[in-house]
Formats: sequence, C-alpha cells, structure tokens
Amino acid sequence: MNKKILHIAPQNFAGMPLDFARMQSENGYNARLVTIFRNTINFEEDLTLGFNLPVSNAAKKWRDSKITGMKYYKPKNALESIYFKLRDFKNSGVIEKFIDDNKLYDYDVYHFDGGMDFYRNLRFAKELRKLGKKIVCCYFGSDLRTRGIFRELDEMSLLNLTVEFDHLRLHKNIHYLFFPYDVKRTEYNFCKNEKLKIIHSPTNRLYKGTDRILPVIEELKNDFDFEFILAENVSRDKLLEMKRNCDLSIDQVGGVMGGSGYGKNSIENLSMGLPTITEFYDEYMEFIPENPFICCNIDTLKETLINIFKNRERLKEYSEKGRAWVEKYHSFESVNRRLEELYRESGI
Repeated sequence: MNKKILHIAPQNFAGMPLDFARMQSENGYNARLVTIFRNTINFEEDLTLGFNLPVSNAAKKWRDSKITGMKYYKPKNALESIYFKLRDFKNSGVIEKFIDDNKLYDYDVYHFDGGMDFYRNLRFAKELRKLGKKIVCCYFGSDLRTRGIFRELDEMSLLNLTVEFDHLRLHKNIHYLFFPYDVKRTEYNFCKNEKLKIIHSPTNRLYKGTDRILPVIEELKNDFDFEFILAENVSRDKLLEMKRNCDLSIDQVGGVMGGSGYGKNSIENLSMGLPTITEFYDEYMEFIPENPFICCNIDTLKETLINIFKNRERLKEYSEKGRAWVEKYHSFESVNRRLEELYRESGI
C-alpha cells in the first residue's frame, strides 16, 4: 500500500477534508491535507497556506449570489475574471515556495477537494498531469451548485467523488461516498433534561432554513415549555459542549441551495447520541439506507415537534439508532473500504 496521498482543499470545512486524510492514514496510507485558506472556525489544520478568506457581509453576499445553474465554471463577469488573475499573480510567490518547502510534487495521488486548485488557471494540476500523477476530484458542498466544475480539471480527474446526494444530478460521472467520521473519538451520551432542550446551530441561515424555523419555534412556545438554543458564531469546543447538554437538534429544514439532507453537523449529533431533525426530499430519503433521522419539512415541522413533546420516550430510540447507523455507514473502516474499491476500479 504505502501510497502518498495529498488532499488539497480551500478550507478544512467542518473538518471533513482532514477526516479523509486521517482515515487514510489510519488505514496504511501516508496522507496529508493542504488548505488554501485559514479556517474561520476552530477546526484543526494540517498543512495550510494560511490565506484569509474574505468574511465580510459583502463577500458572503457575493458568494451566495453565485447561483448560476451552470455546469462548468466561468467568471461571472470581467471584474471577477480580473480579480482572480490578480489574486493568482499576487499569491504565486507564496504558493510556489510552499510547494517546494513541503515537497508537494512527491505524492502519488492528489485529491482536489471541492474540485479546486491553488490557482484558478489550474497551474498546479496541469504540472501534476505532466508528471503522470493520479488526480481525484471530491466535492463536499455547494461547489457544484454555485461555482460549477472546472472543465480542464474534470478532464484530468480519474475519479470523481461526492458526499452530496444532489451532486449525482449535477455531474455525469461521479460516485457517492458516505463521508468518513471518526466515531471512536466521540463519546455516546443520551441526554434527558427535565425541560426539553432543542439546539439549532446554523453556519449559514439561508442554507439551514433558520429564518423559517424560528417563527415555528416562537409559535410553539405559546403551548409548550421547552428551551431553544440558537447557536451561532460560537467556538467549536463551546458548540460541542452545548450539544452534549441538549435533547434534540434541528439541523436544516426549509433551507435553499442544498438545504436538504445532512452533513457533518448531523453526523456529529447522531454519533454523540443527539436525535436530529432534518429535511429530505423524497428521492434522497429513499436513497439513504435505514434512515435514522427525524424527517420533516417546514410545513410539518410544528406537527413533528408536537409529537416529540408528547412522546419524549421515542428520543431514546432515535438516539441509539443514530449512533449505530453512523458506525455502520460513516466509520473510517467502512468508508475507506469503499474508497479503495473505487481506486481499484479507476486504476489508482
């Protein structure tokens, strides 16, 4: 085995890219992660260029506006094209020194997480192709929904992976992979407070449906005695502590741009024994085997919560089922086994 694998990601978003590298390291590979931008939430880093991702309200609005519906990426306008050319030029000295210092050409397999290079003109990937390296693209979130695919990088890729169900519609040749989660590092703890405690922890209100969830919560407070926690802009350690002391989580209901299904937040919840409400559209719900979530949409959220208030004993069942499901489908062992199968099928 002993393959050297380099994961390249814009950020260690939700800790998921680093989980891929850790999973492979624990299964006999020499795997590292390089991130382009410093993480704005307290997730660990491996190797990082440490560039700062713009986080102003204007920058967030610009990223949210990039819903083009286009399959392949191209600059939205001349200003965007100029911006990325200038950014590449400005950063190239730092990037090239980083590549040399860390011997980044010495790996066997390269995962472009998010399907994105250090450079917008794919300078690094093009050099890898000349050297005969194996290239994989792995899509984690809204990259295909907003930005689209970098056509040239897609043509270089021997294997395309996604952890998002709706990406199967957006790419003609992509394989779904349950994302890896280190279940063994999470202690199971079913919590039962005297007063039901519900948490909602959005990283993006638009995606998670927060502004549609909150009125439902306020309406329910007229008839039921419970505590609701909106956890925004809190540190990673603080959020974990808050979740350990809650009875129920609402992940995403009524969101847009992929606001259906589940991600790292939900898997973390289930692993620690926290039952989780989320929305699945019908096709996605059928795709997920032995679905352990409490499923509803924004129209049925109120009814779903009322049923939980009246039948709290069912939360223990959801808690146990959720932990077992994560162990079966998202554990390092399970995901690595499937990834190795895909490697072999793709000649990697």
